[in-house]
Amino acid sequence: MTDEIRDLAAAIARLAPAQKRRLFEMLAARGELPPAALDAGRAPAQMNLVPPDEPPRGGPDYLLIFDGGSKGNPGPGYGSFAITRLQDGAQRLERLDLGEGYTNNEAEYDVLIAALEDLIARIEAAGRSPDEFSLEVRGDSALVINQVQGRWKAKEPRMRQRRDQCRRLLSRFGAVVLKAHPREESVRVLGH
Repeated sequence: MTDEIRDLAAAIARLAPAQKRRLFEMLAARGELPPAALDAGRAPAQMNLVPPDEPPRGGPDYLLIFDGGSKGNPGPGYGSFAITRLQDGAQRLERLDLGEGYTNNEAEYDVLIAALEDLIARIEAAGRSPDEFSLEVRGDSALVINQVQGRWKAKEPRMRQRRDQCRRLLSRFGAVVLKAHPREESVRVLGH
């Protein structure tokens, strides 16, 4: 892959989901959409996130951005996650309705757990193993990032259980980096 194509893929990966949809719609209208994107009528957000066998690159294979919250604290929980395959910018964006009785922190954790389970299931469905891939996880929840990394303690049992589940899922990948990012970045990527 040339540097120009890699740079273009990185630029596409940074687009907001609505901008990506518009780009794919424009390419489809011009007859220039890659055949894989049209496979089985899937929308670009539903494209297979598992790359074919190829030598490892310097950075992570996947970028996972998550955010969750509740309307009231506790209240109805909601959230979203975006998983991007950095090799080519293929992205999956998922919105979740978690149900009643959620705190903001519980919603953040449960969205991250759902995202990790989704990515692992897709990798395994493609006949691959998560330990073949590296993952970067970003979110604006200092509590989740710091508890999962072990910098902060999880004193409450419901937080400790969720933290431990995240750690179990993350341990399935070959390498993982967790990073906190500003709230504005979650809004830019996820729309909330």
